[in-house]
Amino acid sequence: MEINILVICYLIASITFIVGLKMLSHPESARKGNLIAAAGMFIAILGTIFLYQENGTKLSNYGWIFGGLILGTVAGTLAAKKVKMTAMPEMVSLFNGMGGACAALISVVEFNHINFRDEAADSLTLLIIFAGLIIGTVSFAGSMIAWAKLNGRIKDYSFNGQHIVNLFIFAVIIILSAYYIINQQHTTGYLFYLVLVLSILYGIFFVLPIGGADMPVVISLLNSFTGVAAAFGGFLYNNPVMLTGGILVGSAGTILTILMCKAMNRPLTNVLIGSFGANHKSRNNDNKDQGNYKEISITDTAVVMRYAEKVIIVPGYGLAVAQAQHVCHELEKILTERGVEVTYAIHPVAGRMPGHMNVLLAEADVDYGILQEMEQANDQFSQTDVVLILGANDVVNPAAKTDPSSPIYGMPVLDVEKAKLVVVNKRSMKPGYAGIENELFFQPKTSMLFGDAKEILQKLVAEVKNV
Repeated sequence: MEINILVICYLIASITFIVGLKMLSHPESARKGNLIAAAGMFIAILGTIFLYQENGTKLSNYGWIFGGLILGTVAGTLAAKKVKMTAMPEMVSLFNGMGGACAALISVVEFNHINFRDEAADSLTLLIIFAGLIIGTVSFAGSMIAWAKLNGRIKDYSFNGQHIVNLFIFAVIIILSAYYIINQQHTTGYLFYLVLVLSILYGIFFVLPIGGADMPVVISLLNSFTGVAAAFGGFLYNNPVMLTGGILVGSAGTILTILMCKAMNRPLTNVLIGSFGANHKSRNNDNKDQGNYKEISITDTAVVMRYAEKVIIVPGYGLAVAQAQHVCHELEKILTERGVEVTYAIHPVAGRMPGHMNVLLAEADVDYGILQEMEQANDQFSQTDVVLILGANDVVNPAAKTDPSSPIYGMPVLDVEKAKLVVVNKRSMKPGYAGIENELFFQPKTSMLFGDAKEILQKLVAEVKNV
């Protein structure tokens, strides 16, 4: 009877994972979807702790189990509550890396069980163990490098022939794994740990050269790796919850990666090999005089926005850095009350992770109905009076359409230059995250509004009220 109850617990958990993932597709239901999936995981954990049996014996080391649960719960809760929106991508990378590490540790534990019993395992079991080890370790090491790069601890780094070195390391990993699986000699058990070390090295070299606008794609890809590694753990333990959860994360991460590559008009192989944004400079930066830029005052900006018929706001990472989403929403509401049509244009890879801007604006209770995707917004810019760009850079760079020498050439961007007036808020004229000069800043219809986004928006709110 207990086994049947456990199976029911796993079934409920699997269903909640699927329902929760479906609800994550819309901001209005995303919070509820998270809670539903979390409730399913809670049921699966309790069911495993109190109902799981192996050879008629239940789990007994409750002290270690609940000690780990309490420690992880406290650490995760504090991290989630204290994290700033600008640091959300780093936290996602960090948590994803922990998932990969857990999947790899499962393989380590099960391999040691086989060696301890000193008995041959079937080839399929060893294949699953090695696959979980390799993918989980690569996800862990790569996610840690992504975390360190996003918070500025390390910089993009590459050397000549690095991709060849990466392919060589990967080939050695596969050959060593295949050799052990085929021969199953316990005297060669050290090969397992050599594969572990090489997988860490590969994960580091895999992410180290990638930077710029490709980081959201890499985060999504590593997330899918963690899901696949967890799925292998589900196969290993014949656990339907781990299997379902791993498949959902792996498939969702893969689909999101493909969609983001499509949004950037770049194949995944080009993202991984091309290393856009790392050690790249647009060749015209050194040879082409971009001309002069012009500035606009707070008062003039407030006047043109107040008497505009249509305004589109383009949020970027600078808005997140300034924690200005709430005052931005306040400006939007004031303009709307005065008869101005205000919408937001969201580029798929704006920010540092998938959906970064959507989450940022949702935190400020911005109506999801006025968030426009890139294709929808591009149809509206020609009928727009004012475009206010808040910290976005590469996603509004016309060089993607006009300059074949630019590293971002061919990447779909927001056609903000079609509007009657473009106001760009930045702290300075420094290039964006990808390190590429933006020719939009020097166009006749563009005016620069320098300063911290939050301070600028607060002043705009005050000025608009007085106009």
